Amino acid sequence: MADKEATVYIVDVGQSMGETNNERNKTNLEWAMDYVWDKITMTVATGRKTALVGVIGLRTDGTDNELGNDDPEEYQNITVLQPLKQTLMEDIRNLRSQIKPSKTNEGDAISALIIAIQMISAQCSNKAGKPLAYKRQIVLVTDGKGPMDPADQLGHITSKIKEDNTSLTIVGVDFDDAEYGTKEEDKSPEKAENEAILKSLADGCDGTFGTLAEAIEHMQIPKTKATRPVHSFKGVLTLGDPENYSSALSIDVERYPRTMVATAPSASNFVVRTNLAAGEEATQSTATVNGDSDLVGDSLTSVKGQRIYQVLDENAPGGKRMVNFEDLSRGFEYGRTAVGIGESESNITKLETLPGLDIIGFVPEDKFERYLAMSRSNVIIAQKFNEKASLAMSSFVHALYEAESYAVARLVTKEGKEPLVLLLAPSIEPDYECLVDVELPFAEDMRGYRFPPLDKKVTVAGKSLTQHRDIPTSDLINAMSGYVDAMDLSTVGEDEDGNHSEYMPMDETYSPILHRINQIIRWRATHPLENDMPDPPAILLKGSAPPVKLVDKAQPYLKAVMKVGDVKKVPPKQKGRKRIREQEKPLSGLDVEELLGRKKRVKVDERNAIPTFKQILATTDDINTIKDAAKQMGEIICSNIRDSLGDALYGRAIENIRVMREELIELEEPGVFNDFVRELKEKILGGVLAGDRREFLWRLRGNKLGLVDKKLSPLSEVEGEEAKEFWQFKKTTTV
Repeated sequence: MADKEATVYIVDVGQSMGETNNERNKTNLEWAMDYVWDKITMTVATGRKTALVGVIGLRTDGTDNELGNDDPEEYQNITVLQPLKQTLMEDIRNLRSQIKPSKTNEGDAISALIIAIQMISAQCSNKAGKPLAYKRQIVLVTDGKGPMDPADQLGHITSKIKEDNTSLTIVGVDFDDAEYGTKEEDKSPEKAENEAILKSLADGCDGTFGTLAEAIEHMQIPKTKATRPVHSFKGVLTLGDPENYSSALSIDVERYPRTMVATAPSASNFVVRTNLAAGEEATQSTATVNGDSDLVGDSLTSVKGQRIYQVLDENAPGGKRMVNFEDLSRGFEYGRTAVGIGESESNITKLETLPGLDIIGFVPEDKFERYLAMSRSNVIIAQKFNEKASLAMSSFVHALYEAESYAVARLVTKEGKEPLVLLLAPSIEPDYECLVDVELPFAEDMRGYRFPPLDKKVTVAGKSLTQHRDIPTSDLINAMSGYVDAMDLSTVGEDEDGNHSEYMPMDETYSPILHRINQIIRWRATHPLENDMPDPPAILLKGSAPPVKLVDKAQPYLKAVMKVGDVKKVPPKQKGRKRIREQEKPLSGLDVEELLGRKKRVKVDERNAIPTFKQILATTDDINTIKDAAKQMGEIICSNIRDSLGDALYGRAIENIRVMREELIELEEPGVFNDFVRELKEKILGGVLAGDRREFLWRLRGNKLGLVDKKLSPLSEVEGEEAKEFWQFKKTTTV
């Protein structure tokens, strides 16, 4: 279970926060909210009900807080914008509408801190006033230009924050920070004094005090998720048979994940509701995607799948007959053959296994191939609070380490589960000792492939050639070796002090897909109307291209490789085949068709439609001939649909349409195809092709064989929206 959290953000919205300073294109409040929104949306993304967030507005036009009723003068211009609660998307929209620069500079930040402390104490205590186990945090974001009267309150605030074990973070707009290297010129004495008061408060509470520029910079570093480990196995590690032999090894152990695969958030499928009442407007609902309701919005509903089972039956309409799930038997794939197994025989597919972790062998370290690891890694430790098991595990780990060997073990996590084969490697750290395991493949998991050798060519007669155009010469190998050495990443890494370090350490290398998608989701939550998305952080792009300094250094080696390898630029591939083109002629210069007394093909053969259609288009540049060939192909397609028993000929019609579409796009005549597909749609919806053939339209849509828009062919007159509307065919039309 995740820890409970209670965080209160104090946001300064005073009149001075609406100013723009230091040549920034954002106001101070907008710049500060980039930091606050990032923190809040990260909490919202977790979806945890125990992660509470409260927001207090400092220097607001009005006053709305509990302490303001008892002492209206001291707690003026402070508004609780959101009490401590789980924050959802609706709350973010409400906060966005409230957080705007006010028309006053009145409001005491120290008083706002007292209100935040009172909010957390009231929320994180039981009815008897006893504090509950919460991770408490207060974040104050201000420009330090408002009046501040600490008087004798700083000592009481410091002691209360320490007593409640609350973390205090103070982030200031253009605050001085010698460690980060920022200093504001021409600072007013009032702001300088306020900075000193806030810094002394943060230091007294062992909190964090810094400038907003540094906080914004740290936002670019992705936050990794630390999950509480849950054991996947608790049992006994055995070597031998401890039930029959006293010399056998038996250790009580527990198994926990060491690394976990972090996946990017997946998209959800929704469709527009079709049962809206007449005149009812489709509005956005405040329901969250993580909710249990099927409806995500007033105009959207979730997509529900339905699975049907069919078998081939010549007597059934369409050649297929639907069957019930209860009438099916399980099948297993054996090569390319499906082997059916009934319930009475299903026991042969399951092994009767018992939980256990048994060592079945050992292998030297240098004999293990790293590519054999099939899973994420796990750790096996001795049973907690078991001194005997800890001593035995330590002895076993040190024995493997000194012997430079790995253990191979058979693992069954639960009764009836399929067994796994694990490789156990010793790991000795100053704080703990354990076994690291990865899953190994069975013989059936391995696939063997044979590739031709790279250093020689074997002819059909069996002769080996060491000199060939596909075999690199010694000069090319030497040049490439120099280029590889020049592109060595281990020579360009530097730390903050300019000393040599690793260029891309493991703990500073992040998944671009995972963190970029999360970044955009959080940004879109607070910027729903903006079209231009922010650029990805530089730290995510670090591994997408080699360092510029290294590339410049390796240029001479690259040129040497290009010279020795005779590298030439390949001409760009032509996008389309022009209608007016030079016809290929035989080497003899004779016209074979004329000699044989045959005319050029002008008719598409229904029995061999695709080859004859391509032959006509390949031997003409006349637009009328092209249109006539397309018309003939269209008639053949309509004939296939009309004569089809069920969907028996639908596949042939789809393939004809595909070829027709590709050829006409290549000949830069997308309009001819668009006219055909529009006419085909009208015929199907009008029922003139021997009954209801709407299923063919769905197949056409599934194969993406609709209108050709301008994105696919610049010569098309169809816009993207028109191409999408083409697939909206609910009502039946007549021709």
